[in-house]
Amino acid sequence: MKIFGPLYDRAMRWAAHERAPTYLTVLSFIEAIIFPVMPEVMLMPMCVAQPRKGWRFATLSLAGSMVGALVGYALGHYAFEALKPVFAAMGMLPAIEAGITTLQQKMAESPWAVVTFLILGGFMPIPMKVFTWASGIVGVPLPQYLISMLVGRGKRVYVLAAVIRFGGARAAEALRRWIEPLGWIATVIVAGLVGWLVWRAKFA
Repeated sequence: MKIFGPLYDRAMRWAAHERAPTYLTVLSFIEAIIFPVMPEVMLMPMCVAQPRKGWRFATLSLAGSMVGALVGYALGHYAFEALKPVFAAMGMLPAIEAGITTLQQKMAESPWAVVTFLILGGFMPIPMKVFTWASGIVGVPLPQYLISMLVGRGKRVYVLAAVIRFGGARAAEALRRWIEPLGWIATVIVAGLVGWLVWRAKFA
């Protein structure tokens, strides 16, 4: 069953839209708060379609994510208890609660241990919203939080832009050829990580 190939082709058509940069910025903003689709899904085909504008697209995505990170932090700090049923219905509550537990452990070590954890977390295929809400709930100091979000999200979008920019047509061709197996592999990894976080929250 092919799912990711057709989605990739559709995203390539969206990426060519004249308002694609605006859509990317808005998607990055919403994803940092609650939306389930990571902005790289749109950023990648945009960079493939216009590789010379990859750095600009990556910057727009990062800007949207940073504003969303601030909103997610504030909501986590002030509104988490009220929104718990919403996250439970979306199946996100176990991952957020596991993130809270981990961040509390890191906070006990030092505020900068949290920075290291959040930056490393940027390498994982875990939705950004898990970290933004958990950080607000735990009360990670804002300077450390912003640094970790800037570095963690920044390295993802700029590395992606660089790969497409310097890989050129070959990178685009290879991406389209392998998008289906890579999509399923990423899905399995995300499911495994969520399962591990739930297990850790209950039994660790």
